[in-house]
Amino acid sequence: VQLQASGGGLVQAGDSLRLACAASGRAFRAYTVAWFRQAPGHERDFVAAITSSSSNTDYGDFVKGRFTISRDNAQNKAYLQMNSLKPEDTAVYYCAAQFGGNSYYSKTNYGYWGQGTLVTVSS
Repeated sequence: VQLQASGGGLVQAGDSLRLACAASGRAFRAYTVAWFRQAPGHERDFVAAITSSSSNTDYGDFVKGRFTISRDNAQNKAYLQMNSLKPEDTAVYYCAAQFGGNSYYSKTNYGYWGQGTLVTVSS
């Protein structure tokens, strides 16, 4: 499966953005999809994940209550709705996919990655 992230941009603190992850290739609906982010000089951190049927979601502690992950398997897309953005949310956001029930949190469990989309939040 090939992934392409989009929707990043420059916003002010408190604003919202919705990122999209468009997938091509077959069987997108069978994959767990996640968002990770990487700020300059930092590791790539887990943001959120959603299982293939949307039955389960999970979030990094720093985004709970502000971000919502969703997917539309009919459209081969996943989304990350980000509200109440903070300057510390500034990072390149990547979507990723894994096939199987491995831990959501480890980036090494994801075999497919999009190219990343930059989110910049000004104070």
